[in-house]
Amino acid sequence: MAKYVASVRWALQAGEDFAKGRYSRGHTLSFDGGIEVPASASSHIVGKWAVEAAVDPEELFVAALSNCHMLTFLHKARLAGFVAVAYADDAEGMMAEIAPGRMGVTQVWLRPQITWQGTAPTSAELDHLHHEAHLECFIANSVTTEVTIEAPVAI
Repeated sequence: MAKYVASVRWALQAGEDFAKGRYSRGHTLSFDGGIEVPASASSHIVGKWAVEAAVDPEELFVAALSNCHMLTFLHKARLAGFVAVAYADDAEGMMAEIAPGRMGVTQVWLRPQITWQGTAPTSAELDHLHHEAHLECFIANSVTTEVTIEAPVAI
């Protein structure tokens, strides 16, 4: 089994008032490879106390689903004999109330656009590759969010 580690670090800044909720939600995420990412709560949630230039948990969630799908899809495409040379996805997630007073990311749309070298998969083959990638994506297998793949027909 693999083990994954992420470190989250936050500290109250001078002049902030924790008891009144008047503090920055900015913090850092660090990963085992050494990269550090500026993070924050979403401005949709905490308004001016968010750090707009930082990534929020909801964005990370959508990115994780998109990233996992891409990596699994590329592997499936390679095994099927296709050569992908570029992959772009402008993924989107939607937050909604899941119970009174409880919110969750309830739906994510993946919109992959793939550039192929040589023979591109047919529409049916592309749908099959995306379906198989979704079934094998570790992140998709870890959540209950509805994930919709809106892939354009191969050209």
